[in-house]
Amino acid sequence: MDKVVHFEIPFDDEKRAQSFYSKVFGWKLNPVPEMMYTLVNTVDVDSNNMPKEVGAINGGLMKRDQIKSPVITIGVGDIEKAAEKIRKEGGTIIMDPVKVGDMGMSAYFMDTEGNVIGLWQNLH
Repeated sequence: MDKVVHFEIPFDDEKRAQSFYSKVFGWKLNPVPEMMYTLVNTVDVDSNNMPKEVGAINGGLMKRDQIKSPVITIGVGDIEKAAEKIRKEGGTIIMDPVKVGDMGMSAYFMDTEGNVIGLWQNLH
């Protein structure tokens, strides 16, 4: 069974969003300016940047562009096979899989109800 492993919240004003989420929830933020992205830690992480608490997830803040509302991301073992299944069952891949550093592969799809959901495959 594939699990929810990440979330993303879009922003119009990066500094405003960073301030809001850090002050309201105490989240630790790690901006990645070249990607217009902010890594969000909602819980402490280990040396591999993975949550230390069982069942907890971390996420990110990203520029509102193709993604218009918050997105959950589902971890899969094979992102290409998952994309195939999505298409077969009536979903649409809206962003093909792309490599994210040496960490993994990311993609976005629209389900049969019009919701945008992320996919993630670890590379190690």
